[in-house]
Amino acid sequence: MNLSYAKLIAEKLARFDPVGFDSDAGEYGLFDFQKHLVEWSLRLGRSAIFADCGLGKTPMQLAWADLVANKICGKVLVLTPLAVADQTIREANKFGIKNCGRSRGEERYRITVTNYERLHHFKPEEFCAVVCDESSILKNYAGKTREAITEFMTTIPLRLLCTATPSPNDYTELGTSCEALGVMRRVEMLSVYFSHDSGDTQKWMLKGHAEKPFWEFMSTWSRAVRKPSDLGFDDGRFVLPELITNQVTVESKTIENRLFVVEAKTLEEQRAERRATLDRRCAAVAEIANANNEPFLAWCSLNDESALLTKQINGAVEVSGSDSDDEKERKMLAFTDGTIRCLVTKPSIAGFGMNWQHCNQMSFFPSHSHEQFYQAVRRCWRFGQDRPVTVHIVTSEAESSVLENMRRKEADSNRMFDEIIAHMSEFYSKRNIDYKPSVKMEKPKWLKCA
Repeated sequence: MNLSYAKLIAEKLARFDPVGFDSDAGEYGLFDFQKHLVEWSLRLGRSAIFADCGLGKTPMQLAWADLVANKICGKVLVLTPLAVADQTIREANKFGIKNCGRSRGEERYRITVTNYERLHHFKPEEFCAVVCDESSILKNYAGKTREAITEFMTTIPLRLLCTATPSPNDYTELGTSCEALGVMRRVEMLSVYFSHDSGDTQKWMLKGHAEKPFWEFMSTWSRAVRKPSDLGFDDGRFVLPELITNQVTVESKTIENRLFVVEAKTLEEQRAERRATLDRRCAAVAEIANANNEPFLAWCSLNDESALLTKQINGAVEVSGSDSDDEKERKMLAFTDGTIRCLVTKPSIAGFGMNWQHCNQMSFFPSHSHEQFYQAVRRCWRFGQDRPVTVHIVTSEAESSVLENMRRKEADSNRMFDEIIAHMSEFYSKRNIDYKPSVKMEKPKWLKCA
């Protein structure tokens, strides 16, 4: 039987029908765009909200969970990264959401909040709905954590994913998200809309004729938003302060028989250069951090960097991988409360979910990961921050290619996210009768009334 591509896509789109319910989210004091997203996600029943840092994903997911629990009279599980669980409970109390508690084992609440690391303590049949906060944890499609979360969610009727990123150029991550929601299997999504990069079978490229159908498919189960006006609402207070990047370059040693510094090109050379300049880079960060007594966040990637920075920076406390989960949480929340002036840690440990708008100074040693840099910066440079944020990027002369690669990925990510917003806005603005355009239509000058 011959099946046109258009018909095939139409059938794929028709597979995902709403499984939720209509409800009014007006009682939680949400901003208009947040209320819109909560009510949309409730109607769908299984959806993803890709909202930028500080747009209020926590109150949105709590309102969603509260309304689900009210409607179905069941229990809802909220999964979060380390230290974010207690932060979520604070938000629940702030918004007057009752019987919402933190569980480390046997405790169960109307809305139970726990860390991903403790998922094995729970059974799917205990819950009618699940929320995955910072759901980019699903990015690694081959990872055991993703498999465990996806399997856990399979039989749960209602599901919500919330994250500031998926990486817009990482289509595999979008596939793992739609698979976790039960919309379509990752491999099926890739086969329908993508083809292998001829040079690398691990990379996928959108088929030329599938671009619009793909974003239409995405708009059936997800929303991407960087600011309220992306959804047709007024930006109001959601305007970020200035982000200042201060590049600090320390001297590299010349190689024997070479007059000038040679760029570290291979991964092995870059690792060697990072270790060779460790003392000078850490000293540069310590000098900046010790210049005043303001809160400071020092990001690093090596254990030796972390240990040395903690030793050299006044009032610094290190959060390391060897700390217990409880100890990591205690230190991160102490920094949140201001009892720790300077926190030294890695983006892989504390780069997700934390709200640190009280801090507007940080340092970062560049790596090839744009996502790590983005998430690290966004702990402080997020909506709710009322001061300019300064990021001191400390590198060495020979590491210039690492910084250039990180900035290239940043530019690519920004460009592709612009495309995501444009494409998805085009499709879901046609579907939603409550869509509110932010620009008033004006009659063109050449059009005259008869």
